Amino acid sequence: MNMEYKVQVTRLADGHAEAQVQTAFAQLFRLDTDKAAKALSRLPLVIKEKLTAEQAAKYRDRLQAIGLVAEIHPMLVVAPVPSAPPPPPHEVQSATAPGLQLEPIAAPIAKEAVPEVASRPAMRSPGMAFKIEGRPDFAFLTVTIPANETLKVEASAMATMDSHMTMTTKMRGGLGRLLTGESIFVNEFTAQEAPGDIGIAPAAPGDLAHVYLNGDVIYLQNAAFVACAGDVNLETKWQGLVKGFFSGESLFLIRASGQGDLWFNSYGGIIELDLDGDYVVDTGNIVAFTEGLEYRMSKVGGYKSLFFSGEGLVCRFSGKGKVWIQTRAVEAFASWAHQFRPAKGKG
Repeated sequence: MNMEYKVQVTRLADGHAEAQVQTAFAQLFRLDTDKAAKALSRLPLVIKEKLTAEQAAKYRDRLQAIGLVAEIHPMLVVAPVPSAPPPPPHEVQSATAPGLQLEPIAAPIAKEAVPEVASRPAMRSPGMAFKIEGRPDFAFLTVTIPANETLKVEASAMATMDSHMTMTTKMRGGLGRLLTGESIFVNEFTAQEAPGDIGIAPAAPGDLAHVYLNGDVIYLQNAAFVACAGDVNLETKWQGLVKGFFSGESLFLIRASGQGDLWFNSYGGIIELDLDGDYVVDTGNIVAFTEGLEYRMSKVGGYKSLFFSGEGLVCRFSGKGKVWIQTRAVEAFASWAHQFRPAKGKG
């Protein structure tokens, strides 16, 4: 018979703030923050039972990463006694992570507390736990995916992941992205049975930004999408010949809508602007903008400036919303680097 294990949290790790640990615990297991605080107030606590050694190690590592001291204990297998009724379970169950069990060891949950927790509507702590390193020049994203949940990642952007993660490839955006000649595939990574980490490295050197969508809509330039989670929907939007044809960029934008995490990247650093009125941005420096802003393409100066000044088409925004810009433009860098190309020898 294979040995089974349980994971137990014993105390808060030294040097960690209780409020931060409670928030991270709630995010990791998709719990109401009040429910997470109540559970952690009853330490020691059994988090999960009947695990393999590998699964138990994953749970322990995730818990220690957020500031909890976790231990792995083998489970004592006892033959069932038919005449003995099973004891009533005391557990707090996450609405979105059914695999999580929270069983107090030392102090049982008061009977009157159980209906109170069950009667409250499930509150989702916004967002998956993540960190961004290497910014702003070479930003690297690490996301902790809760057990049995999925993260959608731009094709070829995955750099590292835990061994129990599974991947499927799906088409997003329909025919639109097919016509652009770019990748039309998004890889979906699922953390099987236990939380797992995935490391994501965007193709362009630069920074990363994160937005939690709550019914909002953001438009991304075609190369900016990195990853999304939850119920975020991705689709392509036709800019039209008037808006996009002369911009030197793709005729398509990526429209992100719904609820959940959204990450996008830039070439260079990212600056977030709050607009209330008119504003002009070079087309090569636009990363993303919120729905509700009106925009149109126009040239700067006359036609001579388009060809000789180095300045060409700009995007004229109007209205109220946010625009994310990048501190460098790919085309400008390519033009600057062109002068250093070795000349072909004559002969």
